[in-house]
Amino acid sequence: MKVLLIGSGGREHAIALAVKKSPLCTELICAPGNPGMATLGKCFPVNIANPKEIAELAKKENADFTIIGPEGPLVDGVVDEFKKHGLLVFGPTGAAAQLEGSKAFSKEFMKRYNIPTAAYETFSDLQKAKDYLKEHAAPIVVKASGLAAGKGAVVCMSDAEALNAVEEMLGEKAIFGESGKTVVIEEFMEGEEASIFAVCDGKDYVLLAAAQDHKRIFDEDKGPNTGGMGAYAPAPLVTEEMFACIKKEVVEPTLQGMAKEGNPYTGILFVGIMATKNGPKVVEYNCRLGDPETQVVLEIYDGDLLELFYKAANGKLKEIAETESKGYAAVVVMASEGYPGKIKDSVPVSGVSEAEKKGAVVLHAGTKIQNGELQTAGGRVFGVVGKGNDLKTALDIAYSGVKEIKFTGAQYRRDIGKKGLS
Repeated sequence: MKVLLIGSGGREHAIALAVKKSPLCTELICAPGNPGMATLGKCFPVNIANPKEIAELAKKENADFTIIGPEGPLVDGVVDEFKKHGLLVFGPTGAAAQLEGSKAFSKEFMKRYNIPTAAYETFSDLQKAKDYLKEHAAPIVVKASGLAAGKGAVVCMSDAEALNAVEEMLGEKAIFGESGKTVVIEEFMEGEEASIFAVCDGKDYVLLAAAQDHKRIFDEDKGPNTGGMGAYAPAPLVTEEMFACIKKEVVEPTLQGMAKEGNPYTGILFVGIMATKNGPKVVEYNCRLGDPETQVVLEIYDGDLLELFYKAANGKLKEIAETESKGYAAVVVMASEGYPGKIKDSVPVSGVSEAEKKGAVVLHAGTKIQNGELQTAGGRVFGVVGKGNDLKTALDIAYSGVKEIKFTGAQYRRDIGKKGLS
């Protein structure tokens, strides 16, 4: 089949590699793609913020099946647009994607179906939020309700930090724009976090390997939140017993609740889980694969990813057996100087082929070709992936690849996977 893949980051490059391996894929095209994806299939310029433009491309190119990578188009209703035209697409409808698009919606949904999560209150009025904080001391978490590219959750360890967070979101600065005009203030949960991915067809689901992400910019989980600086899978934190609990108390009631409310969930259900002393609790839902977790989860997935997504889109996941993942994988993200703040763009890059000779898989996250030269084009530039029979081997391969890639101001964490090793 001819497959159209929407997106341009490291997640989409990883999906493209996995789809290209499938015997079902006769041709892969990408939109807008990136220099890495361009080696796997033709790339088309498209405004992914416009669902109609994406659907028109699928029609024009006679795509048999479309996979939506990022959350923005999903929340904006791209799947609904595809369905209007009778086009087959993998992802949740706009209504179902509210699980990520509105944290206020998702928290209320979890409350309705007794899905374990942190206690919370929702605010759109700055003064009321401030009054609430006077009664609820730090540590506490302040979240922009809407999409904020993985940076909308602020873990506040002091009352001053919490006050500053609500002022920045609800005050004149409005740092997240419309996305932050409603905030969720919730209790601080202690424990380790893990990422759970369920491929869903509205009723049935298949779980992929659990992963652990590293959100903070600096080693030892210090500094501001980013879109993710590295990940590894499988995460030893998620035992078979915990997986069984997450299935029963989170994944299944979520799918049942969405179906009951008339919004059956098809696509990726990504659940951020906090392993607390009182059991696993939901940190947040996402409506797509995680970035950079995708880069490791797909690297060890031993099945046919295209077949899995295709069966899910057609409501036939019962025909797919849950496939065991094989080995371990780790990804180290190389980011531009200044990330996650203001960055310097268009910096020349070298050493990608040398990194690949070391056994690493180099996934493009923020690159471009300018006058025949590979350059940086974003905050997160590469995800450098290693795979092995154990986590240490996977990390050694990833870091050996990182050492080969050169660009001025490159920054990366040196402690990815440390928790897994310990």
